Amino acid sequence: MKNYKKIMKKKLYFSSLGCTRNQVDSEVMIAKLLENDLVLSNDIEKADFFIVNTCGFLQESRDEAYGILDEIFAQKKKNARVIITGCMANLFSKEIEERYDQIYSIISSGNIDKIVEAVNKETILKDKLSYLQENDFNRILVNPKHLAFVKISEGCSKACSFCIIPKIKGPLQSRSIESVLQEINLLLDDGVFEINLIAQDLLDYGKDRNEKNSFITLLKEILKIKKDFWLRLLYVYPDEITDEFIDLFASDKRICKYLDIPLQHVSDEILIKMRRKTSNKKILELFEKLKTRIPDISIRTSLMVGFPAETQINFDELEDFIEKNTVDHLAVFKYSNEQHAHSFEFSNQISEDIKQKRFEILTKKQLDQVQKRNKKLVNRIFNVIIDGYHPQSKLLALGRTQGQAFGVDSNIIINDLEKVTEFGKIYKVKISEISGYDLIGAPI
Repeated sequence: MKNYKKIMKKKLYFSSLGCTRNQVDSEVMIAKLLENDLVLSNDIEKADFFIVNTCGFLQESRDEAYGILDEIFAQKKKNARVIITGCMANLFSKEIEERYDQIYSIISSGNIDKIVEAVNKETILKDKLSYLQENDFNRILVNPKHLAFVKISEGCSKACSFCIIPKIKGPLQSRSIESVLQEINLLLDDGVFEINLIAQDLLDYGKDRNEKNSFITLLKEILKIKKDFWLRLLYVYPDEITDEFIDLFASDKRICKYLDIPLQHVSDEILIKMRRKTSNKKILELFEKLKTRIPDISIRTSLMVGFPAETQINFDELEDFIEKNTVDHLAVFKYSNEQHAHSFEFSNQISEDIKQKRFEILTKKQLDQVQKRNKKLVNRIFNVIIDGYHPQSKLLALGRTQGQAFGVDSNIIINDLEKVTEFGKIYKVKISEISGYDLIGAPI
């Protein structure tokens, strides 16, 4: 009998950081690497290759990447190769090279299709900032199999004074409608039920081609698909929301009645300094219109505290807004003074102590408001998609209504799995109690 030598596949340790657009890029890279005989591993000491898909939006996100890289270099075997990609490769590659002299390859976000080359040969590619799939839709989804994110554009042509995304990802670039539709159909055919459309601002889609209402056109085409699915729209800026959009948004039950509307602030004085194209009056009118025309809508937003020259009066406006307006899900951020941002040179920078105090006040205010609203939901019945087991116990599961986005919002904790036959399906769930931001319930 012949002796066959077992071929050991090389082990890949992959770390994906940052937003869901970065996650899509990671899924593309993982698919390409697994096609080339690598296998995923969570063991730092045994891995042959390390890829860190970085986020560079804030100093906090860059520090997270450095923490992971420090751990890798402290534990990896001698000849293991470390490859950096993502946002930090786009704008902070010099900083990375100065900090680590053992980086094998650096490739920017727009060059992730060259990831196999970067693993096999020392490579520096930083000429392209954004990657969009137009034809090759092969990805390894890292979420539950019934859920996927679809990136319809990359980059940004806005000029918010605090933001460095245009410098990291470059100007707006939109995919073709045909490409987006083709990918969505492939995902639905493959068993995906919830499609999450993502971009820096969905409503900017097509503006790089000087097209008007291009996102409306895309949305209408998606809704022509004769299948049952959930369609979630993530990130629509308040100044872009029109009556036509609201009418279309409300017209189809497959569109999740959920909008992520990043406001950043509600004080006119601060909004002007932020270069945001809206105002307190317009924001309040928009919220009133959405709640009136779509009573069951859930709204997520982000608010920033500690922007340069933010006074106590400006901050009081944020508190007042949270008290008087239904914000179902809120992300509070402390202003990060980024060197590449226009606001970096602004005077009257706010101290970290004041930022932290305002952060704590606003998050506490939001928790109080959410718990008041959640108490009114006890004994109500909702259609809930059950994603999978609770990370702490297989006696529990996690589910969501249309008003809760995966991975960023609160959940419904399912405490009775007797009637749950399959994850990724919709069940009628009766809410029994609240737990912090979460609700607790059981299928009926």
